[in-house]
Amino acid sequence: MNFRPLHDRVVVKRLTAEEKTAGGIIIPDTAQEKPMEGEIIAAGPGARNENGQLVALDVKAGDRVLFGKWSGTEVKIGGEDLLIMKESDIMGIIESGKKK
Repeated sequence: MNFRPLHDRVVVKRLTAEEKTAGGIIIPDTAQEKPMEGEIIAAGPGARNENGQLVALDVKAGDRVLFGKWSGTEVKIGGEDLLIMKESDIMGIIESGKKK
């Protein structure tokens, strides 16, 4: 992908939603809710504070994040459906159970 977000914006790829319920019922695409979980594809350099200093983002490419249902702007880049949103629209980072 040749797209670099500016300031405190990030590019997010939604993770695929479950297509079956726990009981095994297949949910058609039109009835599925859009997932609120995604992976950061690209992140901007950060926002500037009142003093003009660059404040780096807390998220980076590869992070799995949780965001609001109506967050971001849907765009198509390189044939792929993505979201562009501000870092403040992200509720948190989903960390795996592994310790670093």
